[in-house]
Amino acid sequence: MTDSVPPGGAVLDADELDAQWADAWRPEEVAERLAGVSVPWCVVAGWALDLFRGGQSRPHGDLEIAVPAAGFAEIRDRFPEYVFDAVGSGRVWVGAGAEALAATHQTWLRDPVSGQFLFDVFREPHEGGTWICRRDGSLRLPYDTIIERTADGIPYLVPELVLLFKAKAARPKDHADLDGVLPLLSRERRDVLTGWLTRVHPGHPWLAKLARQ
Repeated sequence: MTDSVPPGGAVLDADELDAQWADAWRPEEVAERLAGVSVPWCVVAGWALDLFRGGQSRPHGDLEIAVPAAGFAEIRDRFPEYVFDAVGSGRVWVGAGAEALAATHQTWLRDPVSGQFLFDVFREPHEGGTWICRRDGSLRLPYDTIIERTADGIPYLVPELVLLFKAKAARPKDHADLDGVLPLLSRERRDVLTGWLTRVHPGHPWLAKLARQ
């Protein structure tokens, strides 16, 4: 992802987005389509926490997955009947080309017939099989240590990383997610999350909550 926004792109209409995401897929639908791909991928954000919990805890307005940026083409090839739009800085580039993809990290899969968005792909920085945190490039972890799987094989990002990303601009649902997942985290996971929060968001209010557990 570059620091500049490419020309073009349409301004996203926040009032229409909820309706455009009304038919978002569930994790099992994406997992079925991606069965057998060689690139590591995983469900992230709120759905990832629910996969960790073992059940859906709240409604989800969308579905997000993450892949290493260099592996995006393999993911894209599994959905030839759909269109991927690049999204960033409040704009969307329809059927994004290389310039828009290079300048953004989010890619929304769209049904060209209905216009509905189905899921969001985060194209993540990495070096080979090592994931690199977008918010702190010194935080680097092997993919096989940050992806776990449900009993039926759906990959999801470990909850301590999901919560780290939610912490930056925590909304009411993010605070609720923390409260719901925190009792399920082992002491080791809580310590890891504490270390990452201290490193990426020093002084974050969630640190006090983690210290009380």
